[in-house]
Amino acid sequence: MLIVLVVLLYHEVLVKLVSDWYRDPNYSHGFVVPLVFFYLLWRKRAHLARMSRIARPSYLGLGLMAAGMAMLMAGRAGAELFLQRTSLLVVMAGMVLLFFGRHMLRSVAPALAFLIFMIPIPYMLYDSIAFPLRLFTSYCASMGLALLNIPVLREGNLVHLANTTLEVADACSGIRSLISLFAIGSVIAWIAFRSNWKRVLVVLMVIPVAVFANAARVVITGILAHFYGIAVAEGFFHEYAGMAIYLMSLLLLLSLCRIIRGDVSKPGREPAGVPYREKVGAL
Repeated sequence: MLIVLVVLLYHEVLVKLVSDWYRDPNYSHGFVVPLVFFYLLWRKRAHLARMSRIARPSYLGLGLMAAGMAMLMAGRAGAELFLQRTSLLVVMAGMVLLFFGRHMLRSVAPALAFLIFMIPIPYMLYDSIAFPLRLFTSYCASMGLALLNIPVLREGNLVHLANTTLEVADACSGIRSLISLFAIGSVIAWIAFRSNWKRVLVVLMVIPVAVFANAARVVITGILAHFYGIAVAEGFFHEYAGMAIYLMSLLLLLSLCRIIRGDVSKPGREPAGVPYREKVGAL
């Protein structure tokens, strides 16, 4: 009954949230986030089943749910969607604490925290991140083109070439790939590593990877525009370069994760765990 009441209470918030996923390409990954949330819970299903049998419900969950409801009312009073949407996560955490206790909440906390990636950040915060990224991307792109002996002049987020001008707009700032890579990096860090400092390191590595990949995209666009004209740069390449660069940044992030885990074997060393007799027999 409580779950039904929460769904009815957040019906409008959820409908508007899904609508933003559909209309805003910056948050189209929101459709995938709930699926990953259920996958993270499914991976720990045996542990959660054991925890549910020894659950110790805590009435502190009522206080946490009350805090979530207060966030919802404050968000509605101030027409702040981000506060309304994040309040749902607080209410969900309160329900887990109320029915299953602190240990269960600690077990599902990473999955609940992952749901924050499905919520669009406030536009004020978005602009404060996107604008410096646009300037930094244009700076890196102009430096890269200059190293390739291509005449270039940077003016803010405008990159002037001999025959055209490239504008690093919001879509080219890299914030879209940065947010989605943060989500993927968080999942990889939580699943692949047990050490907290390694998890934090993987998540932090997302920032230089996303910035480097996006700057490489602008540099390649500038090269095509310089040698083949702006029509080539804005044609097929412009439509599908974002996907290719995103895959490149994802592969780079996975490679860095392998290095952090120590999976990359050093040259000249035998694989561990091979008996001496097997080595001799193979020779």
